[in-house]
Amino acid sequence: MRISITDYAVGAAMAGDLANTSPTVQTTAGETLPTPEALLQFLAGHGLRLDALADGRTPTGDDVREVHLLRREARGVVETETEEQAVAGAVVLSRRAGLSPVLDRDSSGRWQWYVPTVPGASLAEELAALIGVGLLGAVRALGHGRFRACVAPGCRGVFVDTSRGGRRVYCMPDLCGNRLNVANHRARHRLTAH
Repeated sequence: MRISITDYAVGAAMAGDLANTSPTVQTTAGETLPTPEALLQFLAGHGLRLDALADGRTPTGDDVREVHLLRREARGVVETETEEQAVAGAVVLSRRAGLSPVLDRDSSGRWQWYVPTVPGASLAEELAALIGVGLLGAVRALGHGRFRACVAPGCRGVFVDTSRGGRRVYCMPDLCGNRLNVANHRARHRLTAH
């Protein structure tokens, strides 16, 4: 796999989204990555093609277990207290399978920086490198202040806000934001009904 250095948002988003698949975050849904098929669906949802990962090997139960362990590490980096801690954690992740950066042409012929991964790396190692490079890019471009916890009451989700405005507050806006809006709506109606 070749990880684009300039497109850090892919890896940064993957860090939070992967962390948020945990049963500790998805308390009502439970484990959201229980099988290789669920893992494939998660990867596809992030635009990652299997033929570009882990030499095109189909994920196994072992891959799922390794990704579960990676999920904890990714969460740990997003929850760091300082930029230095975030950088140190992201470097550890990127070194799992990442090689020295190379300058290569993209599909439009422009020169771009990429981090290639070690041939034969496992799926979890390649995802670790992708997440590590993404988090390093986010620290550099946006700052550590964009590494956040969800503000929805009772939610334990985390995310890296790569939005232009930097005002994102929910780990899963469609879920956590809607829950809070519904709760606020009901509270307003209770007040006006009395």
